[in-house]
Amino acid sequence: MKKTIIATLLSLTTLFCSNQAEGQIFKQIFKGSGESKKELKKEISTLQRTIDSLRQELELSAIPIIDTVTVNDSINPGGLNFFDSEDFIEPTVSTDSLLSVWYLQNSLTLDDGSVIDLDSETLTSDIPDSVYIQRLKSINSFIPLPYNNIVKNHIIYYTQRIPNKIDAILGLSGYYLPQFEEILDQYDLPKELKIMAIIESALNPKAVSRANAKGMWQFMYRTALQYNLRIDSYVDERLDPIASGHAAAKYMKDSYSIFGDWLLAIASYNCGPGNVNKAIRRAGSREFWKVYPYLPRETRGYVPSFVAALYTLNYYKEHRISPRAVEVPAHVDTFMIRKPLHFGQISELLGIPKDVIGDHNPQYIKEVIPGNEKGNILRLPYTYTNSFIDNEKDIYTYKDSIFFNPIVFNESKAAATSARSSVTHVVKRGETLSHIAIKYSVRVRDIQAWNGVRTIIRPGQRLRIYTSNPPSASYSGSEPATTKSGGYVMYTVKRGDNLWDISRKFKGVSLNQIMQLNGFNKNSKIMPGKKIRIKPI
Repeated sequence: MKKTIIATLLSLTTLFCSNQAEGQIFKQIFKGSGESKKELKKEISTLQRTIDSLRQELELSAIPIIDTVTVNDSINPGGLNFFDSEDFIEPTVSTDSLLSVWYLQNSLTLDDGSVIDLDSETLTSDIPDSVYIQRLKSINSFIPLPYNNIVKNHIIYYTQRIPNKIDAILGLSGYYLPQFEEILDQYDLPKELKIMAIIESALNPKAVSRANAKGMWQFMYRTALQYNLRIDSYVDERLDPIASGHAAAKYMKDSYSIFGDWLLAIASYNCGPGNVNKAIRRAGSREFWKVYPYLPRETRGYVPSFVAALYTLNYYKEHRISPRAVEVPAHVDTFMIRKPLHFGQISELLGIPKDVIGDHNPQYIKEVIPGNEKGNILRLPYTYTNSFIDNEKDIYTYKDSIFFNPIVFNESKAAATSARSSVTHVVKRGETLSHIAIKYSVRVRDIQAWNGVRTIIRPGQRLRIYTSNPPSASYSGSEPATTKSGGYVMYTVKRGDNLWDISRKFKGVSLNQIMQLNGFNKNSKIMPGKKIRIKPI
């Protein structure tokens, strides 16, 4: 409505000040008025300034605020592409970060049932802006911590509106965040990124979103597999805070390699680099606050939430917030398990509650640690360490006929799923999902989940398959063709390749490693036929 009124006034005022209209006005006024031409020109000049003002207002009001509902998961890399001429691949699943439950999107329901829009509302506080600004400057953060009205709204919300939630987060922070700092240190990343786990899940390792993103770091299925997290019938490493924390660190390192800006990289954790790149193109800028209006709606609050959560972690005492007392062990010991072991066996023989075992080992979704030669990790509070060591020989056979009867456990299935390999299948003409599922001894619904497809597939389409029984011909054909030169494994770029996809072809090779080996940066282009280093021989 406002835009329509402005446009109408602009049209009328412009018509009034047109050359033709100006001449008619002069003639009419000079006939019956003693006003000078100089005074009339002054009036016209005033009207012209009004036109300019209205035009500017119209242009500002016409800036598109893209209320895009993202079709991505919290941390789905989408299509990372280093060819400027190609669009990023559209993701295919909708986001549902736990921000909607614990923290901040643009709209949040308060305890009294009212709704607040942190993008447009102005929350008030007794604390002056100068104090907020000084406190943010005092945080020794490698990542820039901006301050404006939107960030201020988020800070006030964290520190004043959700005390019954933030105290629990602070209580858990003392246990989890030091572990995440250690992980981030291994990847030479800013320690402040530990805050991402607070934003994503409120530090709940068993968090599951409506879009089926899981764990403290909220990984979707395909993204988790791309970062080598194990998912099978008995194990889901998305629920393991440490394993998924390493995957999240790798993702953030890759994302920063693309954008070279931590605020954009943080935003991409929520909506994926593809959506951030589209927003950059629409904004015509890489400056975060210029890109901000073009980001998906729920992603806009992500960076302000990051700043607010980090602020709260540092200054909760100044806001008279006390961390909730949370019972966590002073130390946890790790055991390597190579034989099938049920939580019930550990619980009954050692006297440790099953929910305590589950809290420290949430990745075992059936309360079963499957046995294999590689081994699987079991974490227990140190108070049970000696008891486990003393009883380890007996614990595997304790009530095994009950806990491992065929109804509740299938050892052969567990062994097969724990040894799956990744295969890229190129769809041939006439093939269906059923044909492909039979070929690789997997389920149709698994192929659909791994690749985000429904029933229609196209010849030439690439499908990622995770199977313990790859056909020899297909499997050998799926391996990327490489040569050896100068002490490196070399890969020849094919048409349609990008660095992200290339890194996924090689187990244990990350996007960041390829960029470092080849001296690439976020603006580097790769052309078909170019040879790039993959890893040392």
